[in-house]
Amino acid sequence: MSAILVNNLPEQRMAFGEAPPSERKRVVIVGGGFAGLAAARALRHADADVLVIDRRNHHIFQPLLYQVATAVLSPAEIAAPIRQLEAKQRNASVVLAEVTGVDIASRTIEAFAPGVGVRKIAFDYLVVATGMRPSYFGHDEFAQFAPGLKSLSDAETIRTKILSAFELAATTEDESERTRQMTFVLVGAGPTGVELAASLAQMAKVTLRGNFRRIDPAKASIILLDAGERVLPAFAERLSRRVTKHLEELGVKVLTGVKVETVDEQGVVAGGSRIPSATVLWTAGVAASPLAKMLGPKTDHAGRALVDPFLKVANAPGVFVVGDAASVMQDGRAVPGVAQAAIQQGRYVGRLIAKELKGRELRRPFRYFDRGNMAVVGKNYAVLERGWLRTSGFLTFLVWAIVHILSLPQLQNRLRVQRQWLWSYFTGQRSSRLIPEPPRMPNG
Repeated sequence: MSAILVNNLPEQRMAFGEAPPSERKRVVIVGGGFAGLAAARALRHADADVLVIDRRNHHIFQPLLYQVATAVLSPAEIAAPIRQLEAKQRNASVVLAEVTGVDIASRTIEAFAPGVGVRKIAFDYLVVATGMRPSYFGHDEFAQFAPGLKSLSDAETIRTKILSAFELAATTEDESERTRQMTFVLVGAGPTGVELAASLAQMAKVTLRGNFRRIDPAKASIILLDAGERVLPAFAERLSRRVTKHLEELGVKVLTGVKVETVDEQGVVAGGSRIPSATVLWTAGVAASPLAKMLGPKTDHAGRALVDPFLKVANAPGVFVVGDAASVMQDGRAVPGVAQAAIQQGRYVGRLIAKELKGRELRRPFRYFDRGNMAVVGKNYAVLERGWLRTSGFLTFLVWAIVHILSLPQLQNRLRVQRQWLWSYFTGQRSSRLIPEPPRMPNG
């Protein structure tokens, strides 16, 4: 960026990192995900300057990221520019930058912006909503061979690996190499792993059917591995068994109780056996962004900041951590790291700060209201668990589709996704089957 401006009100402009000329308090929100945007919107009527900082210029609807990875949707269909917040909220500003440090004592953060460098930004309130990143459980060397799925670039990388594998399988004359190219291994059987495996299986059996003369994509081997005892461990065991059965009907081989020991360019070693594979995808553990640790609080095993019932950081007045970066306990159990929890936490903190700015005190601690967990397992099948209610099948699939369409960030996203889903549902085709062309050499 040639110039980055922090806009307070439309008629006021100041340089990146400069303190606002007014006496209004400044609320800095780091992260433009579900929690960060919910906090910003909850402050829309507050007498404060709200500054949202993110290293990406877009908000991602994470629950559908796997559909970008499997070519069902394009990136633009599940993302929206964060900067639109400025047009809709007069007291909000947006900066494209990456926060690299926090100084609680001086109440400043350090942020790096391309073309500008590192600047210090003062805050009166700080809300950290930086989310999670893939965790390889101490084996970060696996990352170069097994990409995770947390961003649009991750999804596009996975889509390229999947589509390229089929192309290379159709090109090679080596039968063992063809088998390796058509073997897909997914590590981690949580919701992301299950949904990605099912979508990949349908791509191979339906979308790519008849597209190749030299190979049969339906013969692709899709293996879902997990060190745990069952898939979807956060769901009831009965639903987990149903999902396992449905995955197997789709052609996915489910291997539980198997620990991955090595991931390299030739595949994986799991449970003492090597599985040759050209495409290994990591859908297992996650860890909090490093920023949560910079605040100085105690953290859990995944690096999430341990916060109090008001989502505040101990010994750091006015500093909050929300969403996946926070470890929140309720009734002796951890609040799950799902979108609905992040939204509720962000909204709660925004309202808490708004009350404090008015000289009032919010005495009610955060309370998560569980609207239920859902996972879709290919076409016409989904599972739902909410309290005593546990359902699966086609009607649950319809509920899942409606809920996700209504939850998309913009009207245009909803219309595009709805249209693409209908096209894919009735034709089996996927419109985003593109492999980006690699950059050419200067004389190439």
